Amino acid sequence: MMEFRLHPVALIRAILRPIDPPLFLLLTVLLAAALVVMQSASPARMEAQLVNTGVALALMWVTARIPSARLLSLAMPLYVLGVVLLVGVALFGEISKGAQRWLDLGVVRIQPSELMKIAMPLMLAWFFQQREGAIGFGEFVLAGVLLAVPVALIVTQPDLGTSLLVAAAGLYVIFFAGLSWKLIVPLVLVAVVGLGSIVAFGDTLCQPGVDWQVLREYQKHRVCTLLDPTSDPLGKGFHIIQSTIAIGSGGMFGKGWMQGTQTHLSFIPERHTDFIFAVMAEEFGLIGALVLLAVLFMLLLRGLMIAAVAPTLGTRLLAGAITMIFFTYAFVNMGMVSGILPVVGVPLPFISYGGTALVTLCVGVGILMSIQRERALSQS
Repeated sequence: MMEFRLHPVALIRAILRPIDPPLFLLLTVLLAAALVVMQSASPARMEAQLVNTGVALALMWVTARIPSARLLSLAMPLYVLGVVLLVGVALFGEISKGAQRWLDLGVVRIQPSELMKIAMPLMLAWFFQQREGAIGFGEFVLAGVLLAVPVALIVTQPDLGTSLLVAAAGLYVIFFAGLSWKLIVPLVLVAVVGLGSIVAFGDTLCQPGVDWQVLREYQKHRVCTLLDPTSDPLGKGFHIIQSTIAIGSGGMFGKGWMQGTQTHLSFIPERHTDFIFAVMAEEFGLIGALVLLAVLFMLLLRGLMIAAVAPTLGTRLLAGAITMIFFTYAFVNMGMVSGILPVVGVPLPFISYGGTALVTLCVGVGILMSIQRERALSQS
């Protein structure tokens, strides 16, 4: 009877084959930093975060082994599944903290909107690849409809943070597919005028009883609190005031690991999730924040390099969109923690506590590795 044994070196090579070394090194640095900060922000959650990290890395490795063509072929089923589940949430979803975001399937309780963070860019990348060489205005309109359906369902839950991320993921694909600047510039001008009007007439618009129509009352309060946090220092403005105090008090070099007073006196709200950047800035200062930004920048740069040399249109669009999703996570989180953007519940990528977001982000890294692996195989 023949006995098959895999040599340890061959086993290690088989495990490492789908891994892109630069991406994995940068990801490891971020995950290690996350555990260091988590030990200070919320030691009780360290064990759970270690489990989340292990699961996320395992799913990243599995995703990296799937050929990119196979990933794109899953786009339609995943998109349809995601939309059906979002409709299920609207009809039968569980309500928690005033939001209807969860769906109880009996065996497991899921948040379908998280699936759309991956399914949306996959779907649009596949869509444009099917129409390569014949992409016109009609294709962009149809892509916009495909994007609008899940985003609208997520907004009504309501979940502004997730809807923003899903919308951004789709818009990045549409932009990289060649959307004309003639269509982009008017949208940007409308956004600039709208934001300028809110800033200029904030005192009037933020008065009680003024209905903003497009935003719910709590979302209006978030924007108004951003304009003037001191208007409700113990309520809506508490998050922004305390996080900016923590960031500013860290100075150049920080107060030291586990020495942050705002953190350990529990002044920073949600310090293990949305506001973990304030914990890092308080304890490691400007230098620590800049190091984090440098690592994130190198991760983005590596992702864009993979996108630039991806073998097909679909993989180029997918890699570019996923990389820019990482940027959106970081920009929105740091913006809201530092008082530049409204608080919308977006975690700091790879750093904040939470299994769902970490798994989604690491699957995104796995997709980038899969695309890079396919390119390397095509050249060998």
